[in-house]
Amino acid sequence: MAVKVLVVDDSGFFRRRVSEILSADSNIQVVGTATNGKEAIDQALALKPDVITMDYEMPMMDGITAVRHIMQRCPTPVLMFSSLTHEGARVTLDALDAGAVDFLPKNFEDISRNPEKVKQLLCEKILSISRSNRRVSTYSAPAPVPAPAPSSVGSYGSSAPVRPAPAPIPARTHGATASSPAPKRKAYKLVAIGTSTGGPVALQRVLTQLPANFPAPIVLVQHMPAAFTKAFAERLDKLCRISVKEAEDGDILRPGLALLAPGGKQMMIDGRGAVKILPGDERLNYKPCVDITFGSAAKTFGDKVLAVVLTGMGADGREGARLLKQGGSSIWAQDEASCVIYGMPMAIVKAELADAVYSLDDIGKHLVEACI
Repeated sequence: MAVKVLVVDDSGFFRRRVSEILSADSNIQVVGTATNGKEAIDQALALKPDVITMDYEMPMMDGITAVRHIMQRCPTPVLMFSSLTHEGARVTLDALDAGAVDFLPKNFEDISRNPEKVKQLLCEKILSISRSNRRVSTYSAPAPVPAPAPSSVGSYGSSAPVRPAPAPIPARTHGATASSPAPKRKAYKLVAIGTSTGGPVALQRVLTQLPANFPAPIVLVQHMPAAFTKAFAERLDKLCRISVKEAEDGDILRPGLALLAPGGKQMMIDGRGAVKILPGDERLNYKPCVDITFGSAAKTFGDKVLAVVLTGMGADGREGARLLKQGGSSIWAQDEASCVIYGMPMAIVKAELADAVYSLDDIGKHLVEACI
């Protein structure tokens, strides 16, 4: 049965072009269009599409507000279109917090210059997120985070601001969850986390559970364009008690700091405990790539790495996890019930590389148990 799609955009050209691209795929059926957020809600209730494509800037009601209403009234996987700017990144991250599953850059030049590539990418996204867990999830956006407390003596004896405990992110309700036992404590030299679709919200949920004195350095690999990772790192830094920044070449790993791989590039770890940022290799599908970061961590730290693979399409991270496993490091995977897309964690589990499988809401507390 074809995947039913509702296309929402205030641009008549963009609605027509997206509809044409999707309708050319026999596995996809465009069942309706809407020109603003209010129409999108009405059409979603009436047509019950499998997937909604959504612009964020529209008259009457913007896309983010529409996503929130749709998630409350008829949860449906939403694919956002966004501009490749810092502001576009910020708005897209708000949309993901509101419940959207994934996003694509809204680039008219690409549609004109590479129509086949755009068609393939868009149709693959639609078909993949149609199978996501969003429809069976009860989603709530995170509550506002309180203002930082006055500075005082930090956890390591230096004078530094102490970040407040973040407001909890309400959990989604799911069916069965993972049942791996609580982890054993180990002196890990690095925690490495890889993720893709659904990752921005998943990383937020995990990292906000970590205390400011978390004793292990952290590296994060999220499939994301170059224009987005700086805004995402800034967002995480405001929400978390640990520090988070977009990684730069030469950054030193240190406890309580999470370094996010920059979009469009590759992040490796050298023997000095510093990160190396390299140009994105066109031969690789992912820039940044989880396999590359995990592989370099295996070479540098041997059995002292705790790697976590969260929600995402595909199998990026599996081969890097294999190298880590061969060196004696530990691998965790997010369970199917709490994933938006059970692709990357499933690849870890099917390859029999997972030492533990945990629900998303348990991963943060288990990281604390394992490392402190």
